[in-house]
Amino acid sequence: MIASIRALAFGLLLFAVPVFADDPSPDVQKFLDSLHYRTGEVDVKGGHSTLKLTPDFRYLEAGDAQRVLQAWGNPPDSSVLGMILPANLSPIDHNGWAVVITYSDDGHVSDADAAKTDYAAMLKDMQQQTRDSNDERKKRGYGTVDLVGWATPPHYDAATNKLYWAKELAFSGESQHTLNYDIRVLGRGGYLSLNAVAGMNQLQMVESKMQNVLEMTDFDAGQRYGDFNASTDKIAAYGIGALVAGTIAAKAGLFAKLLAVLIAAKKFIIVGVLAVGAAIKKFFSRSKS
Repeated sequence: MIASIRALAFGLLLFAVPVFADDPSPDVQKFLDSLHYRTGEVDVKGGHSTLKLTPDFRYLEAGDAQRVLQAWGNPPDSSVLGMILPANLSPIDHNGWAVVITYSDDGHVSDADAAKTDYAAMLKDMQQQTRDSNDERKKRGYGTVDLVGWATPPHYDAATNKLYWAKELAFSGESQHTLNYDIRVLGRGGYLSLNAVAGMNQLQMVESKMQNVLEMTDFDAGQRYGDFNASTDKIAAYGIGALVAGTIAAKAGLFAKLLAVLIAAKKFIIVGVLAVGAAIKKFFSRSKS
């Protein structure tokens, strides 16, 4: 799967919040201690961009970010460039949340359709696509999901070339709805995708924090949206609407694969320490009610 298509698919991927107990085992603690956090100004390797982290945040580079996602029960994903986390919470904290970063080099995305897109009609289509994909999810061993609606309707800031929106999701077997908060930062030759995962009860907090993430994320000089050269640079085959709906990936025939649900973890799998699939019941003895 090419990285650019996979990055666009984050408009389709449905993330859920991992649920863990408060007291990690020695193996889990060893895993947590192995993570290497960065703070301050951080170069997003492979993303032509820089994060100017405030003291409220810390960063995991690609290798550690991918390990955390796998530990949450997700399949390996080499397209992940990094992960932003709150500085005061660990990846297994019951109030924890994170921002997953990827980059698409599909080309310069025109924002000409930003003001014309009917997001209400788009939502109905996305809800139907989500329902239609549930059979495939069941076959792959994942639970079903319902796209409840916009938690925050799509908004495009033409001055900063940044797009954001949030979805409310209901996963089977989970009493609490899940929040997926998405940001797309448009650049000269592609865009950064930043996807935050949290519970719906964290909406106000995440909304305020994601505004901070918006402000501290930007492309490097020469790679910004205004640096686009129409005579030499590649132009993406889609616009703003496709970034929200993820329709390019669906049309490319990758819909079933890309809709694999990153489930609310009932197991904390430490790669190389614990056998994949081993039940660690003590890690989820308390639910997020």
